[in-house]
Amino acid sequence: MSWLGLEGRVAIVTGGALGIGRACGEALCAAGVRVALADVNEQAGRTAAGEIAKTTGGDAVFVKVDVSKKASVDSMVAAVLDAFGTVDILVNNAGILIPRLLVDPQGREELTEEVWDKVVDINQKGAFFCAQAVARDILRRKGSGVIINMSSESGLEGSEGQSVYAATKSALYSLTRSWAKELGKNGIRVVGLAPGILEATALRSEEYERALAYTRGITVEKLRESYKKVSIPLGRSGTLKEVADAVCFIASDRASYMHGTTVNLSGGKSRG
Repeated sequence: MSWLGLEGRVAIVTGGALGIGRACGEALCAAGVRVALADVNEQAGRTAAGEIAKTTGGDAVFVKVDVSKKASVDSMVAAVLDAFGTVDILVNNAGILIPRLLVDPQGREELTEEVWDKVVDINQKGAFFCAQAVARDILRRKGSGVIINMSSESGLEGSEGQSVYAATKSALYSLTRSWAKELGKNGIRVVGLAPGILEATALRSEEYERALAYTRGITVEKLRESYKKVSIPLGRSGTLKEVADAVCFIASDRASYMHGTTVNLSGGKSRG
């Protein structure tokens, strides 16, 4: 048994097809966890599950889900229970970023009700649906488990051009604390993880960078330079593996007294 002692446990990783989610799924599977990658992107999700299983020699499956729909989430959790019999770990990672200004005099990238609802439905409501479905099963069988909410450093500091995204991540801070108070007495730990600036992922597409640069009144080149100039005492962006390693530790009994808090994983990033 490894130092983490995660062998034989079962995890659901939402947004597991790409980026942080895929990295978390691979790290958990390598630690002996049976992993269900849950994502709306079926092609990428099936590819990720197959590659992870082959690379790690562990159990990794894909389950399609739209986390913004309760029925889809309930069906996904039921499918994982059918496949593995239990769920011990939930990584609430599914999320999207759509850069928008509160007011754009030029009318190009202004925040609309449609964008607001889409980001809130996936980032915030999706975390609620998934946590509720998993916690309900753990309570039913009188077991124990861990819910890890993937927040963001922007949830504390805000983010120019990304107000609704930052707001949903701030909400996860509060949900983590509140759910911890409700579920801790029943053996379910709830912990948040808030990455800062990371290496490029699928979320950091060219389209996203163009929109974000516009909301900040700079070029894409200047935006990319700004990533390097932000005050990060460690002097670099974080890696997906570092986020995944943190998830594995939080999910393990080595972190058994870590509860109701959000861990900042940003290299010491600040605005000072």
